[in-house]
Amino acid sequence: MSLRIRLARGGAKKRPFYRIVVAEVTSPRDGRFVEKLGTYNPMLPNDHTDRVVLNEDRIKHWLSVGARPTDRVHRMLGVAGLMDPFVYHDQPKKSAPGKKRTEREAEEAAKAVEANAAAAKVVEAKEIAAEEPVAEESVAEEPVAEEPVAEEPVIEEPVAAEEAAPEKAPAEEVAEAVVKS
Repeated sequence: MSLRIRLARGGAKKRPFYRIVVAEVTSPRDGRFVEKLGTYNPMLPNDHTDRVVLNEDRIKHWLSVGARPTDRVHRMLGVAGLMDPFVYHDQPKKSAPGKKRTEREAEEAAKAVEANAAAAKVVEAKEIAAEEPVAEESVAEEPVAEEPVAEEPVIEEPVAAEEAAPEKAPAEEVAEAVVKS
């Protein structure tokens, strides 16, 4: 007979309420259990005192007898200080991302680093420009020079089609004359 400390669901639809119970491994989730050890109400805020209620003496007893908690209950017992904190296992190799995805993510990370560096340079340039004092007196004393007028671009006229076409070979002229007649 293998025992587990686990959650048994109660409450209404979309309003969960769980009892923390000791039950045989083969019994259904909400079925028969050996003893009720506490409650868990996920509808309450995290810092509320009644969110997780534990009977510490009975939990210690069942742990000493050999009952094993489920992962979720192990986390709750770790927070309460009754067990070592729950350690999540590493990601299995089967579900690890493939080569193409890791390459794509590395390229995106490199682009993000470059973008952040460029943004930092722009910010530094703005800070430097803001730190340089503008001499107002020198601007007032210097005569205002007129801006040079830009020369208008020279527009070349299009070349006529007859002038641009290459000279025809004599054989082509004869062929055109035959076609026209």
